[in-house]
Amino acid sequence: MVSMELWGQAVLALIGAGGAVGAARSARRTKRQEKRDDFTTITDRMEREITRQGGEIQGLKAESATQQDQIIGQGAAIAWLVTDRHSLVGYIRKSGLEPPAPRPIPIRARPFLDHIDV
Repeated sequence: MVSMELWGQAVLALIGAGGAVGAARSARRTKRQEKRDDFTTITDRMEREITRQGGEIQGLKAESATQQDQIIGQGAAIAWLVTDRHSLVGYIRKSGLEPPAPRPIPIRARPFLDHIDV
């Protein structure tokens, strides 16, 4: 069996080695250096995140522009359909016939058709 003296020496050797490592580290790096390195690390992370978010914003802007173009096109299509409907109704009336009664405009569509004179 291992004697108590040997265990005591082993424990003291480990404590001494730990103290030596701590002393070497503290002698090599000051708190100010560690704070500066932490600041640099955080700054680098922030720059990467800002760059990532900037790219994300650019993608959202492009998507928004595409959607806006689509909405403008849909508005033009609706305006054309309304105008075409009016001309068809006029043609039918000129022919001496009565056009079919218009279907009611859905409540959800009314705000979008107010400016078209429906």
